[in-house]
Amino acid sequence: MGKRAIIADRRALPRFEDAEGLGPQDGPFVRDLVAVLEKHGNLDRFGLCLLHDHFPVASDEVLVETHDIEARTLRIQVEKAATTRHTRPSQWRFAKARPGAAGEAAESHAYQVILQCSPVSGCPAGGGTSR
Repeated sequence: MGKRAIIADRRALPRFEDAEGLGPQDGPFVRDLVAVLEKHGNLDRFGLCLLHDHFPVASDEVLVETHDIEARTLRIQVEKAATTRHTRPSQWRFAKARPGAAGEAAESHAYQVILQCSPVSGCPAGGGTSR
């Protein structure tokens, strides 16, 4: 998946204070999502996160997560996508498939990477970017 997928077009996200979390009205959606994840053997692999912004992130930047295992802390910072030392995407957002796209091209546009994990902090360094 190259850097192009990381810096793909980003739709504006609501600020955290304005983002609506899951609620009782989302029950049917969550049940459908769980059924799809289970059907594909991914129920214990993927979950949900609330998409939101705290501050602007430019199209040539990516959020990178680092952690300290002993202190049990996480830190997320902005880095340039072209020079970050990340090894593995850890959060994605869904995107509508582009019209006329097929096969690998369509699959690579079905999601956008929004968070990377840094190998410096103990993140798995396998480098796999499975979809």
